[in-house]
Amino acid sequence: MSADVEFVLRPFEGLPGEPDWVSLRELVPAATATARTTAEHGARDVVVTTVLPDGWSALHRADGVVLLALQVVGSSGDASRDLAAALLEALASEPGTAVQQSGLPGPGPRLQDVLDLTVPFEVTVEESFSYWITPDTEITPDLKAAIEEADAGVVDTTKVAAVDAAYWVRMGAREYLRWAQPHDEQQVIDGLARLHGRRESGFDGHKFIGYFRSNGLVVPVWELARGTEAEDLEKPLADFAPAFAAAIADTEALDANARRARAGIVARQVTLR
Repeated sequence: MSADVEFVLRPFEGLPGEPDWVSLRELVPAATATARTTAEHGARDVVVTTVLPDGWSALHRADGVVLLALQVVGSSGDASRDLAAALLEALASEPGTAVQQSGLPGPGPRLQDVLDLTVPFEVTVEESFSYWITPDTEITPDLKAAIEEADAGVVDTTKVAAVDAAYWVRMGAREYLRWAQPHDEQQVIDGLARLHGRRESGFDGHKFIGYFRSNGLVVPVWELARGTEAEDLEKPLADFAPAFAAAIADTEALDANARRARAGIVARQVTLR
């Protein structure tokens, strides 16, 4: 961690779609999303992606498209600053240039300073990393092998449309829902505790099993009834969402059942970074 950059618990706070930024940085294997720089930085469209080849931080593709990777190694303590530095370097580079992470950037502009905050962060979950290349790129055996190797690690994932930042995932023979929340950590945990204490944290046969903590947000996880497909979640999740929102918004003190539930929930948390 760079001693010059102050630690930021929620580095993506203030960006459109903060929970989706966190999901793509930590949980979704292959996806792209839309962004655009401010007029000061050229009003350039940016393809935000989960990963790029060889761990590149960004890529100014030969066709002029600029890609910014979220799943990169190393952090100065402010992921937004790190990503902004990579993006600005890519924008200033010639087409066909990859940006390699070389040390941690010092103080400077953050994504919140570089991106147009009126542009929605619209996510597309990808089935293949073939979007790394342009349509006219020569597919050499090495390039084909690199994409196939990356594709082999893609876990079956679908974005659920019923609510924001919810992702269905199949891992082996089991299916899960990961639903990143935009609220303060303690609010979300208290809300989950209220529901769990009333045995209402599950829905439609799907069981709440714990949560991830990442980039200052909470990502609750439900284990789904065996064989549940992403489309099967749309209505049940939409029906469950108001009760979850009400539990999060509740400011009353937790009762005894909720306090016990909260202790058990916190014991099962997993911190990603």
